[in-house]
Amino acid sequence: MDPEQRADTGAEGRLAEKINHLRDRLYPDKASRPGYAKLAAQIREQTGKPMSATYLWELASGRKRNLTQDTLVTLAEFFGVPAEYFLDDVVASRVDAQLDLAIALRNQKVRSIALRAEGLSDDTLDALLAMVTEARRIERLGPATDAGDGGQARGE
Repeated sequence: MDPEQRADTGAEGRLAEKINHLRDRLYPDKASRPGYAKLAAQIREQTGKPMSATYLWELASGRKRNLTQDTLVTLAEFFGVPAEYFLDDVVASRVDAQLDLAIALRNQKVRSIALRAEGLSDDTLDALLAMVTEARRIERLGPATDAGDGGQARGE
């Protein structure tokens, strides 16, 4: 196959990690998370493009570390990320931070806190951030990331 028709993850081998990360984000409940056969069927149904369960499993398990440009575009379309997500760790970090924010905003209490904080002074917002950072430390959740800070942890 022509090299221009392939997108290669190189020595990083992060393709499998990224596919599984996106699958876990799309299906956070392990009990209802589809296997690769069902996921491949969903990809075919949603995108109208071919995707075999075996090939998807090989990509997701790291047995194959490169993929065709068509497969790259198909996976990006299915997961709702730019194709560069699979090739560029900087893009992947930015998209992951945006996904974190979208997931956090699914929680009504998180949305409520964000909406109620609107209009507060910068000093008050800094105090609230410090309180949330301390609460996360107490609950051993680790630092949160902010989609607007390039994935850097807050409160460090």
